[in-house]
Amino acid sequence: MTKLKLGPVTEDKPVKVTIDLPGSLHRDLVAYAEAMARESGQTAADPKRLIVPMLERFIATDRGFAKARRAPDQNHSSRFPKDQSGPS
Repeated sequence: MTKLKLGPVTEDKPVKVTIDLPGSLHRDLVAYAEAMARESGQTAADPKRLIVPMLERFIATDRGFAKARRAPDQNHSSRFPKDQSGPS
């Protein structure tokens, strides 16, 4: 079986956001949750819980965004905040 790109869903303090999804995307989320359940041997996760980790993974692996975030830009310095967790 092909390994899924999304790993276990972790807990974090949430920020409430409301979105409308196309029906086809919701069906894909349901199918993805079912595939994760088969792969892990656990029950299927609520498809809504997959949205955040999928967005996090997308952003983390977007090379263009990473490059833009690293590049100094005097006009838009707060547009792509840099990670502040590194050594000072």
